Amino acid sequence: MPESMHDRALRRTGATAETIYGVHAVEEALGQRAIDHILIKEGPSSRRVQEIINRSRTLGVSVRFAPRQALERAAGTAHHQDVVAVCSAKAYVELESLLASRAPLLVALDGVEDPRNLGAVARAAVAAGADGLVIPERRAAGLTPAAAAASAGALEHLQVARVPNLVRALVELKKSNVWIYGFDPQATKTYLDLDCRVSCLLLFGGEGRGLSRLAREAADELARIPLRGPVESLNVAVAAGIVLFEAARQRAAEA
Repeated sequence: MPESMHDRALRRTGATAETIYGVHAVEEALGQRAIDHILIKEGPSSRRVQEIINRSRTLGVSVRFAPRQALERAAGTAHHQDVVAVCSAKAYVELESLLASRAPLLVALDGVEDPRNLGAVARAAVAAGADGLVIPERRAAGLTPAAAAASAGALEHLQVARVPNLVRALVELKKSNVWIYGFDPQATKTYLDLDCRVSCLLLFGGEGRGLSRLAREAADELARIPLRGPVESLNVAVAAGIVLFEAARQRAAEA
């Protein structure tokens, strides 16, 4: 049977990649599909597009405004009617769901915008036995198909909570006796000085800028990864992998 226009609107290349574009298709998907975010063309919006914006916000779906060219790249066509929904590779969970284990080991990313880095961190987290990942809604990569591809299947085995305000989420976790360990190249302590046998969250900053000021202030302790030679910094996924496997080593030694 020939593929319909609606089917084409629901398809992108790649086994897990998917966007939905066009007013009617996005209207139908809202509330029915796991959507990472909605892309809206910058500038004035039509009545129906404004209704999508309003409904998305009611449902807690992130809305982002971008130039027409960005929507064309996401949809793979110029016929997107000023709205594109980027589907999630999986559904998010509530923050409280990450606290189910006796001494959870969690990871949080503060403003990591590259979905490939998000996917690589997720893969390291699963490999090290972490219990979950926390990411912010805004100015950060979400569980898009690109992140899923970079994780090479690991996202299927990791709970991910997406929160409106990362610092507020950190404060809530601290109330549940979760220690927040932030990583900053200027810190005095090293990651080897941290006790990761307790309930803890490993907090890593975004590409380039690192941890935000408020995130640093929310951390119980700050630590760094000592570097030798001319290398001044590490990719966030590499840094997360180093610290995660030290946490795994500490926990295995105590078991």
